[in-house]
Amino acid sequence: MKRRPTALLVAGLVAALALGVGLGATAYSTVADGTTTVVREVSTSARVPTATTEGLTIGEIYEQTHKGVVEITAGGSAARAQGSGFVYDDAGHVVTNQHVVEGASSLSVLFWDGSRHSARLVGTDPSTDLAVIEVEAPQALLEPLRLGDSGDVSVGDLVVAMGSPFGLEGTVTSGIVSALHRQMTAPNNFTITDSIQTDAAINHGNSGGPLLDGQGRVIGVNAQIESESGGNDGVGFAIPSDTVRSIVTQLIESGEVEHAYLGIEMVPVEGGAAVTVVRPGTPAAEAGLRAATGRSTVDGQQVPTGGDVIVAFDGDDVTSSAALQSAVDAKQPGDEVSITVLRGGKRTTVQVTLGTRPS
Repeated sequence: MKRRPTALLVAGLVAALALGVGLGATAYSTVADGTTTVVREVSTSARVPTATTEGLTIGEIYEQTHKGVVEITAGGSAARAQGSGFVYDDAGHVVTNQHVVEGASSLSVLFWDGSRHSARLVGTDPSTDLAVIEVEAPQALLEPLRLGDSGDVSVGDLVVAMGSPFGLEGTVTSGIVSALHRQMTAPNNFTITDSIQTDAAINHGNSGGPLLDGQGRVIGVNAQIESESGGNDGVGFAIPSDTVRSIVTQLIESGEVEHAYLGIEMVPVEGGAAVTVVRPGTPAAEAGLRAATGRSTVDGQQVPTGGDVIVAFDGDDVTSSAALQSAVDAKQPGDEVSITVLRGGKRTTVQVTLGTRPS
């Protein structure tokens, strides 16, 4: 089936992405301007979360949150980029996408009242496409938004997207959560897991803006769209708030984030994740994990053969490549874990000391 083109939502900036080196089965699409992003559909056995039982009207959500949503302008030698963001705390920290501020030599933030204030970069994490900047603004303008729990979001929940599509600040659109547990490709080609899919209309310039639930809480950061035209005739994708909470905390504390790293590529197969590539010099290579050496056709599908199929990670069953990615993400560099593989029809367990994901 032909994939629809997907695009990052930053306005005025084109980011060229190369072939991904992250984990998981991949479907690639390219927009006419050459921008390539990836969104993957992931099957999951995760629990069905509890839906919101009471909510505000869209107007009430707007009134409660719009003063905390900002427009960000990033100046640079090559281009001028414009995106969205939201106030995270009363210290002036603002959350946005990494691809909005990448390469910026100057940053400014436009507030709801029309005032513009300069900002500095605190830190970025290309692996999750998140960034934190700090704005020099009067305390009275800083109205932080609340973070919700993306683990409690259900398909069909009302959502509201806010931001500055095409530079039109204060724009509000609404829709529903149309799918959960999607995978996006980050600017550095690693995988962003558990992304939220929505049919709320988002466009270029919405990058970094909040996706809000029926209580006005941030459940995601809008990052990518997938459509035939590159506009809002398709669906949008947001980085989940549980990821935002973890990454932003680290960026504020130290200005950087370290992710655990195994060093493989893989595809989902029945009962686990088949290793297709083991990168030289990585923890996976040092532990002796083996990549597939061939392929066979099973029920019309190409299946890797001759290599390891990972069936358990640190004692927990691996049901998909996405599950393994999430399990690795939950660890820290230097953690020692056990990995159980099917190798030649037999179960074998190896010990692996996880490394630090390259930037």
